[in-house]
Formats: sequence, structure tokens, C-alpha cells
Amino acid sequence: MNRAELADFLRRSRARLEPSDVGLTAGARRRTPGLRREEVAALAGMSVDYYTRLEQSRGPRPSRQMLGALARALRLTGDERDHLFHLVGEEPPRAESASAHVRPGLLLILDRLHDAPAQVMTDYGDVLAQNALAAALVGEAGADRNVVRRFFTDPRSRALFPPEDRAEHARNHVANLRAVAAARPEDPGPARLVAELRSASEEFRRLWESHEVAVRRASTKRFLHPTVGLLDLDCEILLSSGDNQLLIVHTARPGTESYERLQLLRVVGLQDMSAATDRS
Repeated sequence: MNRAELADFLRRSRARLEPSDVGLTAGARRRTPGLRREEVAALAGMSVDYYTRLEQSRGPRPSRQMLGALARALRLTGDERDHLFHLVGEEPPRAESASAHVRPGLLLILDRLHDAPAQVMTDYGDVLAQNALAAALVGEAGADRNVVRRFFTDPRSRALFPPEDRAEHARNHVANLRAVAAARPEDPGPARLVAELRSASEEFRRLWESHEVAVRRASTKRFLHPTVGLLDLDCEILLSSGDNQLLIVHTARPGTESYERLQLLRVVGLQDMSAATDRS
């Protein structure tokens, strides 16, 4: 691992990005160009201390998952992502894992969606990138980035939805996962997730045995947010051709109570991010 070269590459990659490039507001006047370390850390889902040590040539060896998160946070191209992996002494993602890299063009679309919660996900539920409003709505993607796994194993994830809607969400998750797993039997990602959930969740195992199949499509979803309350949102799903990635955007119809609550959530979410940055 070339710590000095890695630190230099991270610093230069961070310096070339402005807050607007990643969907953030500039806020107070900045002494130096580029994103702050706290902002990169938040986008990558890591601690500020961990990222700071990487830039200071004294950090531990990042995992492959962490390298992928850094590549997305810094909006690296495919060649730049490969360079990042090489600096750590890792072989860049190939074949089945290549779809984990979000193209800069798709990230640019995500960053421009300031007033709508939006996420880029694999077709089996791994969150690859999200904008600030999506993080405010469903929480930041942490160590477990898979929405299907979290739904069946983390009560906090289920609590995002009204109790009467949770059975339908469970059926939809399983039906979509079965369709994806059957379409790409050579991809270890969906198969690994199925095996994990069949072992960890009786509910998942029961639904899997029912053999329902349905690809994820546009729908209307209700979210039960702890701060702004119930939101009825339209869910639009755009497929990135050839990469097995989905751009999922939630919107509220203007003039509705959900629209007003979503605007309030945007203000609250940005305030929380600004406060976190100021504390760092």
C-alpha cells in the first residue's frame, strides 16, 4: 500500500469537487477550494477521523468496500477508481462486481435532484449512492448498504413504513430478488443475499418458498418519518442500461400535505448535515 500516493490522490480528488458537484450547498465562505473532509466522509459513510488519517498517510489499509465508497464519494471515473485500488495494492473490481461502480454521469443526475429523495442501487438492493434528501428520508447507508437485508433483519428499517404496509413490502422485496437471482445465476451477489436471508429470517424463508416473481417497478410508497410524519410518495425507477443499476426517485405531488412535509424534511435534513459538519 502506497500511503503517500494514496493521500495525495485523495486530497487532489477532493479539492477538484465543489459542494454543488455532489448535491450540497456551499454554506459559509470556504478558505480553500473543494469539498471538506467531513463532507467526503459523510458521502462515503465513514468516520471523519478515518478519512483524515488516510489523507495524512497514516490510515489503515481500506477494505475493498471502503475503496468503492470513496470512489463514489469522490466521483471518480472508472480509470480513476482502478488507480485508487492499485494504490492500496488491490485488484480493481472486475466482472460480476463491476456494477458496483456508479458512472459519473449517473451521479451527476443524482446530485442535481435537490428537491427529491434519490438513490442509485443495484437491482438486488445495494445502495451505491444517495443524495442528502434520501439520507434524510431513509437514513444514511451505513455498513449494511442492502435495503432488502435491512428490511428483514433490522427493526429500524421496517419502522420507516406504516405497519399495515410492511407485509406488501416484504413480498415485493422477495419477488424482485427471486427475479434478479434467476436472471443472473452466475452473479454471486444475489445468490449470496438469498442464502443469508433464508438463514436469518423465517419471514423471508416463508416468502421465498411461495415462489412469487415480480420485477421492481414504479409505485406509490408511504413512509412514516419520525420528524415530519406520514409521506405519500410516488416512486419512479430508471434502469441504467447494462450495469444492473437503478436510479430510484421519490416525489410528492405539489399542493399535497406530503409535498409540504417533504419540503420541511429537506430543510431539516440540510440543517442536520450542516450541524454535523460544524461539529467536526
